[in-house]
Amino acid sequence: MNHMVVIPYPGRGHITPLLNLCHSLSSRLNHHTHTTIFTVVVTEEWLGLIDPFQEHHNNIRFATIPNVLPSELNRGSDMLSFLAAVQTKMERPFVEVLDRIEMEVDRQVQLVIADVNMLWPFEVANRRSIPVAAYSPMSASMFSVMHHTDLLQSHNHLYLDVAERGEDIINYIPGLSSLTIGDIPMIFHRGIGDKLKDILPDLFDVTVKANYVLISTIYELESKAIDALRARIKIPLYICGPNIEIEIEAKSSSNKPIYLKWLDSKQPRTVLYVSLGSYLSVSSVEMAEIAFGLTQSGVNFLWVARGETPHLKKICGENGMVVEWCEQLRVLSHSSIGGFWTHCGWNSVKESLFSGVPMLTFPILIDQPLNSKMIVKDWKIGWNMREKIKEFKRDNIAEIVKEFMDSESVARIKTMARAKKLQVICQESVGESGSVYQDLDVFVGDFSKKENK
Repeated sequence: MNHMVVIPYPGRGHITPLLNLCHSLSSRLNHHTHTTIFTVVVTEEWLGLIDPFQEHHNNIRFATIPNVLPSELNRGSDMLSFLAAVQTKMERPFVEVLDRIEMEVDRQVQLVIADVNMLWPFEVANRRSIPVAAYSPMSASMFSVMHHTDLLQSHNHLYLDVAERGEDIINYIPGLSSLTIGDIPMIFHRGIGDKLKDILPDLFDVTVKANYVLISTIYELESKAIDALRARIKIPLYICGPNIEIEIEAKSSSNKPIYLKWLDSKQPRTVLYVSLGSYLSVSSVEMAEIAFGLTQSGVNFLWVARGETPHLKKICGENGMVVEWCEQLRVLSHSSIGGFWTHCGWNSVKESLFSGVPMLTFPILIDQPLNSKMIVKDWKIGWNMREKIKEFKRDNIAEIVKEFMDSESVARIKTMARAKKLQVICQESVGESGSVYQDLDVFVGDFSKKENK
């Protein structure tokens, strides 16, 4: 029996896709080798938030380590302390988990799969001579920007004031179309970047210590960026995306949540789905303007607004439904959904692409501005709300929402057609002859050959 240890960064947008990757690898590895067990190491609080079905998957087990901060689940209020604690407090208990596993199975762990946002798992694996795969839950374009800090530095494009230099053009990163200072991650901007540069690991240092790289994307979406990365990085790089729960089990009418029944009552492509993330989301003032703007637009909308639901329900009229939580991919796949107002988290972007839904982008931080740029300028399947609205007021919001969802608009018809074309490409990529399916098979084959030597 083989044993892999998986260590995700302690955040939902990192844990969920990595668990989905484990499911994909599990079935393939069992064909190439003996049964493979995955031990996923999570902090105590996150284990309680993982979907219960995960705990009963035959090949996936969980081990817990202490929370990095007492207020871990409210890390948005003290982000710097949280980030620092992830880099300094998780290593020792992780080592203890490794010791325990190796004692139980009486052999060395065969592979560690670790999130690229932490350097210490790679150092631990190197000290023990355990092969280690660097997993990126973000796009290949984001990976490329973070791997080319040398170029950004040489062009004096690091740690600038985005308010002053945000429109400066960056056109020298191999495989990426032209972008701006405002498009690159906030960790490279003046202010927050100055504070984070000594906390977050350099991605170049991570890949130097890794044996493999796995990126959660689809080749056809970012082929030039992926080809350029493969030329730059001297270790094997595999495309393993989208790492979303693709198969959606049908629900009987008696088991349907109220929001799905509400969607069933709406005409095809008439509902705007709104979800702006659960971590470092929009301000309460912006939330109120969004609520009034959506209501004034006259467009049907389903809005996931964690913690704000009672207040927003009072504002929103008959055309809108506000819920604390929903099954996002199931909602995006529903025939009534015609658009997605999103903060552009990479997992949300992939789910929207898989569902063929155009996006109204509202990027907030980290990789979201770059994801928005790809949606709007590269793939041309959405609009950037922040660029469309000069003053963030309800009347302006209502006007843009109404225009975006206008089924008779030539612009919308073209956007829908492009979104549907990308949907087909994404869905085909995970089929048996698809690029993702084949790349994962190559990774499993390569790893199995090394393991059997």
